[in-house]
Amino acid sequence: MEENEILNLSLTKNEALVLFEFLSRLSDSNSKLTIEDQAEERVLWNLCCDLEKILIEPFQENYVELLNQAREKVRDKNE
Repeated sequence: MEENEILNLSLTKNEALVLFEFLSRLSDSNSKLTIEDQAEERVLWNLCCDLEKILIEPFQENYVELLNQAREKVRDKNE
């Protein structure tokens, strides 16, 4: 997969709403990540399953190295 390759994921409207609330709550607080409702957990599981279907990197021998490179590229530069 190329560095700037675009991947598309599909979410139902309900999944998107649950995920939006979860991520909004996470970004609006300095608290630890918490699941407040089982629906949030389900949406995250579904999203993980969707990613498993389109990513090959987790199954490669150098996955840790690829993950570290991706983190470095995505991380805010002032961190």
